[in-house]
Amino acid sequence: MPRRDWHLLPSRGAAVPFKTTGEAVRAWVEGWAVSRGAAEPTPQPWGFTVEVGLPREVARQVVTAADEATVRELAGNTTARGIPLKVFVPARTLQAWLPPGWVLLDGHAALMAARLSAVDAPPRLPDGYRLHRWDRAGVTRAVVRAADGAFAAGGQIAVTGPTAVADQVETHPAHRRRGLGRVVMGTLAEAATRQGARAAVLGATEEGRTLYASVGWQAVAPLSAAVREEEDSAI
Repeated sequence: MPRRDWHLLPSRGAAVPFKTTGEAVRAWVEGWAVSRGAAEPTPQPWGFTVEVGLPREVARQVVTAADEATVRELAGNTTARGIPLKVFVPARTLQAWLPPGWVLLDGHAALMAARLSAVDAPPRLPDGYRLHRWDRAGVTRAVVRAADGAFAAGGQIAVTGPTAVADQVETHPAHRRRGLGRVVMGTLAEAATRQGARAAVLGATEEGRTLYASVGWQAVAPLSAAVREEEDSAI
């Protein structure tokens, strides 16, 4: 099967700020590493390796030029658990390429990008909520807390020169459908713009894609992930 180097088709409007998916992927990998406090990404012939250093994710392998042979070779050479493959192909394609002992992590995730000037400004918070925002080590964190002080929504963004990566954006189930995700995304976009970023990228779950699309983001490529199956996963 031919190698898949994803390239952007002409987009509707001017929301997508990258000429190729490869540019967006590199920005995502570098910014994600800053956001998570991971090591500098190491270039490989097939993409990047990122040392993460966590018990459940020791490292990750981001495959930017994927074909079946490459994925099977990487999976076959990865004997330790906690080292996922991130591949820019649809989930069904990655599933077909995986050798026995590997399972998909995500269903229909996507790499998304936006020109920050096109991202909606944050709306007014609903009554009873408070927004907290701080900057530390190149990362801006925004958290919305409910009237009782509990976590309602949050996310962070890491700026690496002219680009930024939004990360760990979530809304607590009890506080959804109140516009809190829009507040977080708008706040992060404004913070990144003030720091000189002009474009941003993120990895979106299937659930999150609707929110991001509604505030000015566009899908760039499918994003699928797989890990070695746990020995006791069938118990």
